[in-house]
Amino acid sequence: MDLLALTDFTLVARHGGFGKAARAAGRPKATLSRRVAELEASLDLRLFERGVRDLKLTEEGRALFERAGALLTELEETAASIASGGDRPRGRLRISAPLLFSQTAMGRLAAKFSLLYPEVRLEVTTEDRPVDMIEEGYDLVIRVDPDPDETLVGRPFLHDRLVVVASPDLPRLADAAVPAVVRGNDRTGSWTVNTAAGQSNVAVDPVLRLSSLVMIRDAVLAGGGAARLPVSLVSHDLAAGRLAHWGDVAGSEIALWALYPSRRLLSARVSAFLDLLKRAFPKAAPEELAAYLNG
Repeated sequence: MDLLALTDFTLVARHGGFGKAARAAGRPKATLSRRVAELEASLDLRLFERGVRDLKLTEEGRALFERAGALLTELEETAASIASGGDRPRGRLRISAPLLFSQTAMGRLAAKFSLLYPEVRLEVTTEDRPVDMIEEGYDLVIRVDPDPDETLVGRPFLHDRLVVVASPDLPRLADAAVPAVVRGNDRTGSWTVNTAAGQSNVAVDPVLRLSSLVMIRDAVLAGGGAARLPVSLVSHDLAAGRLAHWGDVAGSEIALWALYPSRRLLSARVSAFLDLLKRAFPKAAPEELAAYLNG
């Protein structure tokens, strides 16, 4: 198989079109088109569906892109490592992280990483949705309790749990629903909590629906109602008496995972960032994340 043609195919697939790929690489569009056509002829497969205005991968094309893209990247990184005389982290590192972790810790982690490894160009995007690492070009993703994925491997590096909190002035009623601040379209009518006295249910009436956990915490601090929030986000408010702890949400233990493609050897850049996470959260405890929020 012609590796140059395979490289041009992955370039076009990554950018979603011959024109965009040509502009990004500074290559003639006709050359890229010819090389992809030659690759399709050699494989006797159609890799793209060519429309009037768009270009889409066929099922066979997507399978080839997922496998070839990872292998070519690994070859490039190996060659670069040999050429530089070692495995010093360098190049671009793209990471996707969830909103709350990005707001609380990622800024300082990114700055520390940049100072430690000045030859790496770190790019972090904030997304709560599950991204396609291969197609969207991410080297590492951070996710909360991710679904099993045979194409990815990783490790949990931080643990947290949900607690029910409210303003100390908000009474907890046994025979009526309490006003609640919830996230998005949460339709739960009651919360099961564990306390020193045992397990109980808290009936809730959602009076506010907010999309960010930070907004929910601020609303609770302002007396807007009770809420379920990560203990890492509210531990300092609980310690200072600004919030009251109504109990731990039953079965709410969560873990943050760092994930990367299983078909690739770990690059020096990814390994370096994983080591930074391990040093930042050696006990993987929510109190360590809280320290970033209030440090």
